[in-house]
Amino acid sequence: MSFNSFSFILIYLPIVLFLWHGLNHLKKWKLADITLIAASLVLYGLFSYTFVLILLSSCFINFLLSKYIKRKHILFFGVFLNLLLLGYFKYTNFFISNISALLGKSFCELQIIMPVGISFFVFSQIAFLIDTHNECNGNIKEEEKLSSVSLTEYLLYITYFPKIVQGPIALPYEIISKFRNKNNRILNSIYFRKGIELFVIGLSKKVLLGDNLAKIADYGFKYTYYMDTLTGALVLVSYALQLYFDFSGYCDMAEGVSLMFGIELPINFNSPYKATSIRNLWQRWHMTLTRFFVRYVYIPLGGSHKGGIRTAINVIIIFILSGFWHGAGWTYICWGLIMGIMVVFDNLGIMATSGDLKKHYLLRDKPLFVIPVLAGRFLTFCMFLLSLIFFRSQNLTYAIQFIKQLGIFTWPGFMYKTAANLDISENYLLITATNLFAKNMINVVYVVSWLVLLFISFIVICSKNAHEIVEKGNPSRKFTLLLIILFTWSFISLSQVSTFIYFQF
Repeated sequence: MSFNSFSFILIYLPIVLFLWHGLNHLKKWKLADITLIAASLVLYGLFSYTFVLILLSSCFINFLLSKYIKRKHILFFGVFLNLLLLGYFKYTNFFISNISALLGKSFCELQIIMPVGISFFVFSQIAFLIDTHNECNGNIKEEEKLSSVSLTEYLLYITYFPKIVQGPIALPYEIISKFRNKNNRILNSIYFRKGIELFVIGLSKKVLLGDNLAKIADYGFKYTYYMDTLTGALVLVSYALQLYFDFSGYCDMAEGVSLMFGIELPINFNSPYKATSIRNLWQRWHMTLTRFFVRYVYIPLGGSHKGGIRTAINVIIIFILSGFWHGAGWTYICWGLIMGIMVVFDNLGIMATSGDLKKHYLLRDKPLFVIPVLAGRFLTFCMFLLSLIFFRSQNLTYAIQFIKQLGIFTWPGFMYKTAANLDISENYLLITATNLFAKNMINVVYVVSWLVLLFISFIVICSKNAHEIVEKGNPSRKFTLLLIILFTWSFISLSQVSTFIYFQF
């Protein structure tokens, strides 16, 4: 059951909200916690009951290990077990296929079904083990200390349904301390109002923009070899926007749902297409994943304290790991490598954007060239756009072919056929009228619809983000009416809903 489904909106969410706030109102704190854990497991179990068994088994093992985590070898063992679990379900067949190709033999791949959200809950459990170890040894900030964590609190932290499937990868204190605070269990009308607003904004981004752009992007990347230059470029832009609205929409919905429960999740998405450098973009996109790699990989590797070359290598390492985390494929590894190289370039001091200057660069104290903010945003978007060819293509051959299609000008191509995939309900009247009165213009109508969709998407991206909108205070009548329209429109469109992109990670 996904956030963008009738059953979640009409049945699951109202029932769980009623139980949570009802039990907390009666001061049945423990029962409220257990109910929320059970509800989260029910939601997770709808994917497969075996996923619940795997999740609970890993939770109990990690919780048990945390009791002896002061010893370093227990910490290493715990982290190893978690990586082994992730590696088995996510990367076994990747390694089998590569060993087969390397040895020129054909080894059978295993029939492994990867548990939903395993990349997220495994990282959360690793964060818990490391933070608990650091706390036991007095190496953690005062505000991050949790003292003794009960099994119920630990299960709440891992299984809490707004975050278990697609994050954010919250740190233990960010969730457990919120549940410990009894004030968060009192129904807060401001939180509830913000939660509803975030949920509706996220739902409309996902359903009205992301899902419609997906029709174009999926077709374009499936028929890469038939794309001409212009169509390929528009398909690539469509995918970049689809990815943005899909993940942004999910983050808004997850944070909105959690706010209705009185729990504030860490911000995971902050207008990354307004970034002025690739380095800045990764401070805005999937922020909790970036923080995880910085906190638990980059800093232990030495961070930026072991010289320029080592800093550059450390940056590239965490971005390759980030790429590999996203998917078991060479396309993801190449994408991570490209991102790492771009971030290193940003840190060299050759070029920087006005307003985003660092105190020190790897090669110089001040950047050689400083460009205006708008130019920085445009270049950052273009560079990220090109990297997405590797992120989205089905394999490296297709990715290289896509680059050729863009680099070697060709025309005509699949413009009309690609645009015809935008056969959506919003176009029904226009398409029907065109078929009746100007049938030879039908292809043009589809292309114009595509361009209008891209234009609207850019308008939304350049406007205030969801947090900036809901933080401005009590909503005006005009804004409330707009939310009602967006919700109604999105709700009606749910019959053609798709899953979230980050669902597969």
